[in-house]
Amino acid sequence: MPTSPSQDQNTYLRVSVPSGKGGVRIDRFLSDTLEGYSRNRLQGLIADSQVQVNGTLVTEAKRKVLDGDDVVVTVPPAVPMELEAQDIPLDIVYEDDDLIIINKPPGLVVHPAPGNPDNTLVNALLAHCGDSLSGVGGVARPGIVHRLDKGTSGLMVVAKNGETHASLSEQFADHSIERAYRALVWGVPSKLHGTVEGNIGRSPRNRKKMAIVTRGGKRAVTHYKVERVFGTAASLIECRLETGRTHQIRVHMASLGHAIVGDPLYGGGERRARGLDTHLRDVARALDHQVLHAYLIGICHPRYQKTMRWEAELPCYFSDIIEKWNI
Repeated sequence: MPTSPSQDQNTYLRVSVPSGKGGVRIDRFLSDTLEGYSRNRLQGLIADSQVQVNGTLVTEAKRKVLDGDDVVVTVPPAVPMELEAQDIPLDIVYEDDDLIIINKPPGLVVHPAPGNPDNTLVNALLAHCGDSLSGVGGVARPGIVHRLDKGTSGLMVVAKNGETHASLSEQFADHSIERAYRALVWGVPSKLHGTVEGNIGRSPRNRKKMAIVTRGGKRAVTHYKVERVFGTAASLIECRLETGRTHQIRVHMASLGHAIVGDPLYGGGERRARGLDTHLRDVARALDHQVLHAYLIGICHPRYQKTMRWEAELPCYFSDIIEKWNI
């Protein structure tokens, strides 16, 4: 799995192909194995001769891996950034010389992308940390080792140096990070606690959405439990991630028929909203994002080598809905 950067500041990601996992393209194997690296990014590294299998360079993404292969991916240091530092307020839960724990509000995009070139968490971090983030984790995503969707609020960990970034990336890759969320979902699950499993990949019907797919995709596991019910209209649930895939909780809960309240992409709770009285129905319809909050994160601190955990209270909009729906 990922190791710390060497003196040349390259980051080396090393992984062995488990028994039974061979016979697939190397780009697919690596994208399924290394969290935080897209298939396109890995294809670029392969084309740039940055991937070795058993000590031999691989330059074709279609090359298939075999059981037991030793794969090493070299990630070169980032080129200088051209992002603007912007003085955007941050809710900092914890900070030291190595990392920052941020409580992200809903509506804040994590890193620049088409359609959101600035006013992101990254722009705010550059203003807060200055040049110290330069080259940590990539040009457009300095310090970022994971992300939350724009409409999702809650705790994120941000690396302030290369060693911390490599260590946290490894913890995310081996799923040793503790992450828990709270969400409001439509209806009441028939099982008050359970596990949802299903590979998640790009939806073949709508490329803007993710979906549980029967072929390809990445393994995804979500554990949930119901904490409170609001009649038969909705439930407050806790979700714990065994893996961390794009839109994982939103896709998994929607697959159970219990989409997250307010979810603009995977919703479909209007039928249940009609079961609420007029005032409560209007509360639901006024939302422009999913009611999903990352309330807990736990890591092994790379420098101190001890487990540290943080929790964040529900944001006001979330707790206000619970208070109004407490019927």
